[in-house]
Amino acid sequence: MVARILGIIMAVQLAAAGLFWYFLSRVLPLDVALVVAVLIVLLVRMVITANNFRLAWRMRSEPPEAHRLDLPGSARLFAQEYASTMLATSWHMLRHRERVHTALVPRGVPVLLVHGYGANGGYWARLSALLEQERISHATVNLEPMTASIDDYPEQIERAVQALRAATGAEKIVIVAHSMGGLVSRAYLRRHGAAHIARVITLGTPHHGTGLASFGIGSNAQQMRLSAAWLSQLEADDREQRSLFTSIYSYHDNIIAPQSSCHLPGAKNVALGGIGHVALGSHPIVMQRVVAEILAIP
Repeated sequence: MVARILGIIMAVQLAAAGLFWYFLSRVLPLDVALVVAVLIVLLVRMVITANNFRLAWRMRSEPPEAHRLDLPGSARLFAQEYASTMLATSWHMLRHRERVHTALVPRGVPVLLVHGYGANGGYWARLSALLEQERISHATVNLEPMTASIDDYPEQIERAVQALRAATGAEKIVIVAHSMGGLVSRAYLRRHGAAHIARVITLGTPHHGTGLASFGIGSNAQQMRLSAAWLSQLEADDREQRSLFTSIYSYHDNIIAPQSSCHLPGAKNVALGGIGHVALGSHPIVMQRVVAEILAIP
């Protein structure tokens, strides 16, 4: 479903660029008009990213001194997040097909990659390539439908867990989850237990909600709102499983606000700076930390 929706959005953007090109070509040379038309579409996408930062800034958690950004650092943060968003939504997610990669000479524990809200397994293209390079068996899952209740997803996770175990012969697997995927993973453990889970690594997960969820659609978006009753119940239900979790997040997340919402009491919390929400799944520092966590499991 997500790939189809993104395909429609891409078609609309291409159509818009074509219209701009048509009208601009009346006053500009054809090649110049084409460049300007494409830049207009890219600028609109840039404005959307900038608006996310603006909204998150209004509800932000103040970062510690060590993670405060100067002007060049802020520019890098924005550029990386914009590039990550464009690559994920306009390329990787459009081309994604679910798969299981079984390493010939495997290292570490197999990994199930769980995406977040409004995404699919294509979000993990960069991390998947690194896991393959590191000889770590892994699989992706597509959570459908896109706007369902988070409680509708655990059975999909269970099927993916069992399929990965069957393909690799492993007793336990690691879950690496981005954003809403971390809440889905917690809901999965609440329902199915942790007998087959060695570790859960969440990236930018709104464990206590996010103010920007108010702009989302669907039951899952409502469940991620600040002070949502669903989150309060989850908090009460899974406290005994927190030692399984590593929560990695950024003080400069532009979707999860306040960013302190990613801090999960009882878990291993790793706070970083200068990384946006979408970029968490492909930033070199984050990917190396994820691999280190996986390989540290006995």
